[in-house]
Amino acid sequence: MGLKIYNTLSKQHEAFVPNHPNQVTFYSCGPTVYDDAHIGNFRSFLAADLLRRWIESPLCTLQNDTNTSTKTTRTVTQVMNITDVGHMTDDDIADGAGQDKMELAAQRLLQAKKSGKLPPDAGVDPSDPFAIARFYEQRFKEDAIELGLKVAIDAQTDPSLMPRATDNIIQMKTVIEQLLKDNFAYPAGQQGSRAIYFDVQRFQTYGQLSGNSIDQLKGGAGGRTEESNTQEKHHPADFLLWKEDASHKMKWPSPSVPNQEPWGEGYPGWHIECTAMALNRLVKGGLDAAKSKHEKIDLHSGGEDNIFPHHECEIAQSCCFTGADSFANYWFHPRFLKVEGQKMSKSKGTMYTLRDLTEKGFDPAAIRLELIKTHYRANADFSIQGLKDSSKQIANWRHHAKELIAAIKDPTLSWSSYQYESINGVVEFLNNDLNIAGAIAEINSHLPSTQVGDEEGPGESLDDKHERLAQAVKSVDLPIEALNTAQAFMIYSDQTNSENEQSLAALHLIDNILGVIFRPIPKSQDTGIALYQPGVTPSPEIEQLLTQRRAAKKSKDFAAADAIRDQLTQMGLAIMDKPEGKVEVAPMN
Repeated sequence: MGLKIYNTLSKQHEAFVPNHPNQVTFYSCGPTVYDDAHIGNFRSFLAADLLRRWIESPLCTLQNDTNTSTKTTRTVTQVMNITDVGHMTDDDIADGAGQDKMELAAQRLLQAKKSGKLPPDAGVDPSDPFAIARFYEQRFKEDAIELGLKVAIDAQTDPSLMPRATDNIIQMKTVIEQLLKDNFAYPAGQQGSRAIYFDVQRFQTYGQLSGNSIDQLKGGAGGRTEESNTQEKHHPADFLLWKEDASHKMKWPSPSVPNQEPWGEGYPGWHIECTAMALNRLVKGGLDAAKSKHEKIDLHSGGEDNIFPHHECEIAQSCCFTGADSFANYWFHPRFLKVEGQKMSKSKGTMYTLRDLTEKGFDPAAIRLELIKTHYRANADFSIQGLKDSSKQIANWRHHAKELIAAIKDPTLSWSSYQYESINGVVEFLNNDLNIAGAIAEINSHLPSTQVGDEEGPGESLDDKHERLAQAVKSVDLPIEALNTAQAFMIYSDQTNSENEQSLAALHLIDNILGVIFRPIPKSQDTGIALYQPGVTPSPEIEQLLTQRRAAKKSKDFAAADAIRDQLTQMGLAIMDKPEGKVEVAPMN
């Protein structure tokens, strides 16, 4: 069976058939860089990353347009936008109103600066929305790389894979001007505050993605458009493409409007950004080719909150620009993330960022696994206990990798795992709408805790062999360099290789999809008096308290030692005395 995924557009599972068998085009709606992305945002991004990794895997089978199955290495060109202008607080309605999110970020950072809560090394001017965008964009990219998002990793060498909205204003204006020329868009309002709207009644299938009908839809009100503009709209659901507003902090020359003198400066609507950036980067030849050849892309992803109005509006304006019957052939929408069974909440401290969790000592790999291990179309429930369970799961996989490596180095250990036999089951689950939970269960069903050859060597008991394996495993230091897909597939497929070699290659193939085993592992820091676990940075203050505590214990002043422990606890630190006399310092989870 080839890969089947649920297509939000058709409301059914479909065989994934790309336009070109070996080249898949994939657009993912990225972050609005007005704050740090939280784990709910990353759940959607990571689900898209998992799908991308699976499509790229030689284990993945795709159908082609002749209904023939193909299993081969293919390239996915994935683009994820950086929204740094035009996204309003009330963009959950088609003609979104409210406050520009970048201006909201400026107010928040200015308050933080006045209260002294803005880190002195932040290096961002709260009065400059462009500087704010760059600040949060960089933090997002750092977080995305830590979590293994391939699009962010690739963008380090090809920045065009993560385009900024503010760098693509010309492309947006090109699309808007063509929509005006073809009468899919129209101007409204009075000079100085005019707007360009998309006419939803000109697009017959508007509402197909979300299930909304035009008659049911209402428009936005207040904040962004003048009341007179709203009254001049052809339909309440018509959505904004461009707003003339010389007072806006982020502004550019407006598009040319037929039969009108040049407008004053303004800024784009949110929806037009993705159309321009997706078609310009993913279609060979850019916007001109997209229009002249009626091009469309293979795959488009975003959180389920993007379905309406954002993706609905994208489809309408893109199809009217290109003349194609679709913007993307497949629409992929992961569902929301809950935390401890409830909606994420800043006031309850559950709207975690990656940095919140790594400061508690959690490995980014464990955070990644926790966010991808629930099926993308089910509401996931993130919890600290679940995160601990994911950490244990990865530790088991890493231990298994060490056993295989040790046995390959010393074949007399006769280690045999038959891990490569799990591949067929993994393929079956992942081809079935990316059933990651089933795939993980299949991997674990072929993961013996300890297994050595039954035959006892001369002068060596079975217990001796177990002990020798345990010592060999201790000598293996992870991470080792991950095999790329081509290398792993070649070793896995070569029947002349040993079972251990095939099994290790299989584990690499699996991890090229999961992205959690063969990757950098956070290490503890040894300062002499303490072993600082990941998530805790040594400081003179902590070192001084630990020195005082050691002296108190030596003089049998246990009350003073306990008081220092309590002080460290109040600082969010958990300490544990180790047999060698050092103290382990870890974040309190």
